[in-house]
Amino acid sequence: MAPKLKFAEGEKVLCFHGPLIYEAKCLKSSVTKDKHVRYLIHYAGWNKNWDEWVPESRVLKYNEANVQRQKEVQRAHSAQPVKTKKTPAKGRKSEATASSTPVREESRASTPAGKETESVSSAAKATKSQSKDCPADSGSDQPKKKRGRLDLSIESEEQYLAKVEVKIKIPEELKVWLVDDWDVITRQQKLALLPAKLTVSQIVDNYLATKKLSKLHNHSKETVLIDITDGIKEYFNASLGSQLLYKFERPQYSEVLQDYPDTPMSQIYGSIHLLRLFAKLGPMLSYTALDEKALQHVLTHIQDFLKYMVTNRSTLFNLQDYGNATPEYHRKVQ
Repeated sequence: MAPKLKFAEGEKVLCFHGPLIYEAKCLKSSVTKDKHVRYLIHYAGWNKNWDEWVPESRVLKYNEANVQRQKEVQRAHSAQPVKTKKTPAKGRKSEATASSTPVREESRASTPAGKETESVSSAAKATKSQSKDCPADSGSDQPKKKRGRLDLSIESEEQYLAKVEVKIKIPEELKVWLVDDWDVITRQQKLALLPAKLTVSQIVDNYLATKKLSKLHNHSKETVLIDITDGIKEYFNASLGSQLLYKFERPQYSEVLQDYPDTPMSQIYGSIHLLRLFAKLGPMLSYTALDEKALQHVLTHIQDFLKYMVTNRSTLFNLQDYGNATPEYHRKVQ
C-alpha cells in the first residue's frame, strides 16, 4: 500500500535547506521502491536550476506556526554563540560545510581502468565553465546550489532515484578549524590574509612531493596522483566563487579578481578555503561519470590528502592568518 502524501502538487510549502527554512512550492511527488516519499521543490524567488528532489521530512506545511518557526530558526542561526574548539555546538555547522541535503549519485557508465581520475579533472573543468552563472555566496540566506553538475536542467525522478550518497569524512582534528573559521569570518568579521602564506597550489604540490618520497611510489601511482591533485586544483578554481565563500568575503573576492585577473584562485587562497572545498566535494563528485569502483578509488586518495592535512595542521592552520577588515570594507559589505 502506497504511503499517503502530505503535500499536493502545486502546494505552497516551507522547506529545510541546510539549517534554514525557505518558502517553496511542491512541483511533483513520488514514492521510491522502499516507499519513501519525495517531492520536487522549487524555492520561491530562485531560478529553476535550484529545484531539487527532497525527502518528505524536509517539507513543512505553510501555516502561521511554521512561518514563525522559520523566523525563529533564522534568528537562532544569526545569533550563534562562540564555541571552543573542544566543544563545537551540535546545531552550528559551518555554512561552508556540506549541506544536510541528501546527496545522490547518477548511475554511471563504467570508467576504463586508469582513466577514472581523468573524469574527475574533466568534470572540474566543466564545473568551472558553468560557475559564472551561479550565485557566489555560500554565506547568504539563499539555498546552497550543488555544484559539479554537468547538466543544469532539473534532474529527473529516475536520475534522483538512481543516485547514491557520496560522503567525505572530515577528520575531527580539521572540523574544529571549520568551526573556528565560521566564527572568525561571520561573527568576528575578519578576513583571510591574501595571498595566503601557503596557497592551495603549494599545499597540493607539497602533498604530491611527499607521496613521491614514499617507498611504495612508482610511475603508475605518480600518474594517478598527478591526475588527482590536478583535479583538486581544478575543482577549487571552479567552485571558490560559487560555493566556498561567506557573504562577508564577497567584496574581498571581487578585489582579488581585479588585482589578479590572470591568476588561478588556487594560487591566491590557502588552506582554510581548501578545507571548505573538501567539506563540499561530496555533492560535486555526485555528478561525475565515475562508476562506484573508480569513485571509491578517488575517495581513498582524498581521505589520504585529509590525513596529510591533519599531520601538517600546525603549519597549515593558524588564527594569525586572519586580519581585521577596514571600515571602508565594512561599508562595502553593507
